[in-house]
Amino acid sequence: MGRHGGSRTSPRATSWRSWTPRARLAVLLATAFAALVAVVAVSLAVRPGGTGDAGGRVGGAAADIGWGFTHTQYSADLGQDPARRTAARTLSGDRLPQNQHIMGWGVDNPEPRKGRYNFSDLDRRVALMRATGTTPVLTLCCAPDWMKGGDEHTDWSQKSLEKAPDRAHYKDFAKLAGVIAKRYPDVRHFIVWNEFKGFYDESRKRWDYEGYTELYNLVYKEVKKRNKHALVGGPYVVMDSEAPGADSNASRVSGPWGAVDQRAVDAVEYWDEHKEGADFVVVDGASYTRTGSRTVPDEFRATAKFTDVTAWLNRTTGLPVWWAEWYVEPADEHDNRRMWNETHRVAVQASALMRLAEAGVAGAFYWNPEEQGADCPGCLWRSTELGDGGGQLPMLDLLTRFAKTFPPGTRLREVDVGGEDRAQVQVLGSAGAVLAVNTQDRAVTARIDGREVRLGPYETRWL
Repeated sequence: MGRHGGSRTSPRATSWRSWTPRARLAVLLATAFAALVAVVAVSLAVRPGGTGDAGGRVGGAAADIGWGFTHTQYSADLGQDPARRTAARTLSGDRLPQNQHIMGWGVDNPEPRKGRYNFSDLDRRVALMRATGTTPVLTLCCAPDWMKGGDEHTDWSQKSLEKAPDRAHYKDFAKLAGVIAKRYPDVRHFIVWNEFKGFYDESRKRWDYEGYTELYNLVYKEVKKRNKHALVGGPYVVMDSEAPGADSNASRVSGPWGAVDQRAVDAVEYWDEHKEGADFVVVDGASYTRTGSRTVPDEFRATAKFTDVTAWLNRTTGLPVWWAEWYVEPADEHDNRRMWNETHRVAVQASALMRLAEAGVAGAFYWNPEEQGADCPGCLWRSTELGDGGGQLPMLDLLTRFAKTFPPGTRLREVDVGGEDRAQVQVLGSAGAVLAVNTQDRAVTARIDGREVRLGPYETRWL
């Protein structure tokens, strides 16, 4: 993700060669155990000729994967043994779909030399997903250096990692994707590339959507050939937007929050017209503006962007909609999101989840900003690098409860909200539950379904 910097998304996998023999042995034993658990889980969950129950939803469409998260550099597969065991229990309790990139974000180069594969890191992450998650997902990004003008040495700089493969190596990347699809036959969901990385044409000041779509089609066909049950989607372009009234590349996909960049709209439309197949359409984006990181009209009402963009994607493509990443909190000059306290952060994230659910998304993945220390705003669990790590944090509690209460296809109902502060409360209701969010930094009182409810500042409450 281009807007992430620093330790949150450092692409380089932890160096195996730099570990002590004892540390290597611990990881090997942990991986073997996870793989054993995974075999049992897969034998129970994977059904011949089908995809199982996507996201735990009985009878759900295969692309209706639900609410999950993406692993980043520091995840639950490494760290101190007690913390990793705690994290495994935490993630196994409410099984969320989990996504992992095939290179970077905690995983080493899968093909450092043409035809010579290194899947040790990816195997470990897939084993973790199998053992603890309902549905594993792989994002087919990024490309080995030799596919993009380099050599067998892996350059882990952001500039290098975010470079697209040369056109002459599109087929090589597709072949790698096919090898991966065959290696993990129980992985049924694949996202092609990440945010059009390396596909921006500076000379034309627009995305090279022709090049991306050519790569996508090759990957799509290769993955389908290697795994007949696979579902594949793209284009994973960033739906950047500007504030209302901005003249720069404003598109018709707009609302009180602003307008999506026309270049992103063009990329989606070209891909949709020229793709050779897709099982879902996937994008990412933020509720704040690309310029100035403004939330318009405010951080809560700006989340309506997710509803409006999802509706446009549905109309345009007719495909189930996935959000590979979504963001609500503007970053500082160092690309850190630390301006809000956790209660405020969770409240705005709850608002975003509401808007996505109202739009009927099939899948959405929270980008877990895992770090090595105890201070980790927005993280799902305490870092497993800490002796007492692995425990659930507030954002994971919100995500798991939301996933359980509002899976794809949930019939939503209108919730009656009254009282003097009714305009300050956002709600989402199903037959069995209501989620209420106070959008103010002060206590408010409202009647929700006839019941008087007092909510603390930025409180998120299940009723």
